[in-house]
Amino acid sequence: MRVEIPERLRWTERLPAGQAWLATLPDRLAECVVRWDLRIGPPFAYAFASLAVPADLPDGTRAVLKLQYPDDDSVHEATALAHWAGRGAIRLLAHDAERRALLVERCVPGTPLHGLPPDAALDVAVGLLPRLGVPAGPPFTPLAEEAAGWAERMPAKWERLNRPFERRLLDTALGLLADLVPSQGEQVLVNQDLHAGNVLAATREPWLVIDPKPLVGEREFAAVPLVRGPELGHSPAAVRHRLDRLSAGLGLDRERVRGWAVVHTLAWSMGEDEVFPHQVETVRWLLDRA
Repeated sequence: MRVEIPERLRWTERLPAGQAWLATLPDRLAECVVRWDLRIGPPFAYAFASLAVPADLPDGTRAVLKLQYPDDDSVHEATALAHWAGRGAIRLLAHDAERRALLVERCVPGTPLHGLPPDAALDVAVGLLPRLGVPAGPPFTPLAEEAAGWAERMPAKWERLNRPFERRLLDTALGLLADLVPSQGEQVLVNQDLHAGNVLAATREPWLVIDPKPLVGEREFAAVPLVRGPELGHSPAAVRHRLDRLSAGLGLDRERVRGWAVVHTLAWSMGEDEVFPHQVETVRWLLDRA
């Protein structure tokens, strides 16, 4: 079966692990089509960490077939969707753990949340996040454990990438981690990739979350992807407005949200072989308390 690789997924071609994954995609896709008796269409262009294709089941159900890139962040995606059981998130229809394949509910019309005016989008987020923040434990990775990995990897990446930004940002993030991790509040299911492109318009509910990268941590962390994400505006004023609005609307500790946003944004600003300048810029804006 021929596989068309969307442009946003072509970063995998630069990595040996990505090349190996791409080589397996045709067979895995064909096996899933046979296993679940699917009719599939061309891949969705938006997917960045999986091959996602529209799929129709024999009974006419419209679904999405996802073949995940085998990273650690999404290993428990299916478990998170099953845990939410369709409450504020897409439903899991089937799962093949060996093939890292998920068959999930398709959102129709599927327009992303960032198509709304920013304040209207934040209203939606304030309604969704409390529903998703349900008590959880194993097998989800604790935020504390994930944060320990960031603390270990960030200095090494910073050096390997030729010190791409000022040392003070790195030192500040490491200091914030030391304070935030041991002082967390109630531990609930949080999604470290819940930005405004991963909330889609649907029919079963007005808006549903897709593509979770779940952890178990305090509620303040859940707001971070929306604060740092550029989808609702990339400027100092836009970032600070989202920080203020989400903290107040969700009853969160603003300084803890800000601290986690600094840490997470800086950790995700450095890839294996590149730096994402807009994320570094966001960290600077978050550190400016004006």
